[in-house]
Amino acid sequence: MASRKKGIKQEQILHRKLVELWKRGQSQYCEVRGSEIHGRGVYATCFIPREQRIIEYVGERIDKQESERRGVSQHSKSLKTGDAAVYIFTLSKNYDIDGNVPWNTARLINHSCDPNCEAWIEGRRIHIHALRDINAGEELTFDYGFDVGCYEDHPCRCGKPQCVGYIVSREQWPELEQRLGRNNQG
Repeated sequence: MASRKKGIKQEQILHRKLVELWKRGQSQYCEVRGSEIHGRGVYATCFIPREQRIIEYVGERIDKQESERRGVSQHSKSLKTGDAAVYIFTLSKNYDIDGNVPWNTARLINHSCDPNCEAWIEGRRIHIHALRDINAGEELTFDYGFDVGCYEDHPCRCGKPQCVGYIVSREQWPELEQRLGRNNQG
């Protein structure tokens, strides 16, 4: 009887923790809808002022070795299925967040070469903040910051006038331009 009560208590604690995680992955400022950029996206439900914390990027904290293993596995799966299913986000030099959990709404924020949001690492958490004022109904986007070394694996579909055609961090755009043989002089 005592072990049964202990089991029920542990289930209640686990349920409470899962509810808390689910709540952290939700926000009054946004909702998921179909996206013209890619699959589903996250949209502002109301006006969001510049620098407002919008939503937390939640998931499992994993070390870099596990991150690499999961990233390769998820990327291989995405090549077979066509799904963009790698939701690993750098947290620190030792850890990442694997956001591939259903309660992580922020995992569906698409990349843009002209983003309206950015990720701020705050302790052991990642929050998405507005870079500028965002109007209700506008799709939330941020720069995924992928490395130029694998640009060919990540074509960009943001459709912005500034789009460079690939999901590469802004800091690496000049190197991308060189690799593509483009010049920036018009």
